[in-house]
Amino acid sequence: MASKSDNLKKYKPLTIFITGGSSGIGYQAALKLISLGHNLILPCKNIYRANELLTNIFNQFPAKLSRKGEIYTPIMDLSDLKSIDSLCLEIKKRRLKIDILIMNAGLQYTGSKKPRWSTQGFELTFAVNHLSHFYLTQKIFPLIDKNNDPKIIITSSEVHNPNSGGGRVGARASLGNLEGLTLGAGFEMIDGSEFNADKAYKDSKLCNILFAKKLSSNLIKKNLSIPVIAWAPGLVISRDSHGFFRYSRKYNQLGQVLFAFLARDILRITTSNKQAGLLLSDLACSTKYKKPGFNYYSNKIISSGKFIFEKTNISNDAQREDLSDNLWELSKLIIDKKLR
Repeated sequence: MASKSDNLKKYKPLTIFITGGSSGIGYQAALKLISLGHNLILPCKNIYRANELLTNIFNQFPAKLSRKGEIYTPIMDLSDLKSIDSLCLEIKKRRLKIDILIMNAGLQYTGSKKPRWSTQGFELTFAVNHLSHFYLTQKIFPLIDKNNDPKIIITSSEVHNPNSGGGRVGARASLGNLEGLTLGAGFEMIDGSEFNADKAYKDSKLCNILFAKKLSSNLIKKNLSIPVIAWAPGLVISRDSHGFFRYSRKYNQLGQVLFAFLARDILRITTSNKQAGLLLSDLACSTKYKKPGFNYYSNKIISSGKFIFEKTNISNDAQREDLSDNLWELSKLIIDKKLR
């Protein structure tokens, strides 16, 4: 019978990079992964957020937890592409190798009548949710350990699909012919239409899946058997002020409170940050999710308060290879123009 020390010798911690790990789903996933002994890279927007995150994490664990993983909180602002350059250079200097790349950060400011802008002049939802993760992947991919069963995970949403429950409400996801991207920086919507904050978020989630599919296709062409997983956590509504809807609340606080109460407490069609975080940590570590190629999973509600996490079909637009090809090429083009 193997001794406890033998088991510890066989255990190999992973190095896991997570965007959006300072709050919400990402934070809950980080807590679980740290408790399992994995080492985490948790980039934060600024030093104040990094210090707050470290304090919160350390307060969660007993000092004697033997398998607690190491935590590194470099500075990276996803609204600034040059900040991504700086982070990747720092990680390279430290000679860190990444086993799991999780692109989880997401921004939504539904209710706003006017667009917000990234440092490079792109509409902020598109810039943070898609463009920054697209660029980050290109820059950080050489630092991924190809010999240690790596994975790439992207947090999307069922609202990318106009036929889903959330996707049918309000403006629906559609990228048209990507006319907005051909205009370069300064466009309000990807399809060239006038700004709609709700649609901007849905469109960005469609971009996440199109990007994941194209990334997987490119890896397969290079004979790299790396799973690329897109997933939808379900409708997550936090009881505190730090959850996903924190940016939207200031535009319609009463409406957000009423919606949260109805969806979470009456209809019980929501999940929690903790439950969704556990799903994300499982995606990262479980051998169930080692299948090479692209896969999409969704946390689907089956009845009040009950969910099932399973492989799910993506929308018709998300299946279009021409759209994923064009999005990839135009994303590269507009980044190159701004950073030239």
